[in-house]
Amino acid sequence: MQENTQNAIYFVYPLVNSHLAGSFGFNTNLLDNNLINLAVVVGVLVYFGKGVLSTLLNNRKEVILTTIRDAEERYQEAIEKLNQARLRLQQAKTKADEIRVNGLFQIEKEKLDLIKAAEEDSKRLEESRNATIRFEEQRVIEQVRQQVSRLALERSYQTLNNLLKSSEDVHGRLIKDYINMFEKMETSL
Repeated sequence: MQENTQNAIYFVYPLVNSHLAGSFGFNTNLLDNNLINLAVVVGVLVYFGKGVLSTLLNNRKEVILTTIRDAEERYQEAIEKLNQARLRLQQAKTKADEIRVNGLFQIEKEKLDLIKAAEEDSKRLEESRNATIRFEEQRVIEQVRQQVSRLALERSYQTLNNLLKSSEDVHGRLIKDYINMFEKMETSL
């Protein structure tokens, strides 16, 4: 500090005593002059720019505080929306579980209904098949009876023809036997 005051004295001293020397001169110690000039400029800026700088800093402070408040409000809104979204997600999960359980229940019910319907269809088909088999058996039995009767009649007819051709007596006797047999049948009915 003492050195600075001495430099300032040396700067001012030549100016004060310049009338003694009678000549004009330059101080070649630029560092000392620059420091003094810088101090004067800074002092003037601080004195006159204090209001402007204070206003700029206050404005900046307000902008920063407003930004922080807005950010906090957005943060709170985001937390609220996140909680709402979580609640909706939980509700959706619950609903999905209900739908899944109902779906499984419905599938099981449909499965049992299909099994029951298939069993009923199987029983109906079995009954229909059995009825068809019985009908076909009856039809075949009837056809066999008719064929047996036809064959028996044909054989009887051939036998009778052969017998008739071989003897007339046999023919007369046979007619009598048949007539007797028919008469017995009529009386028994």
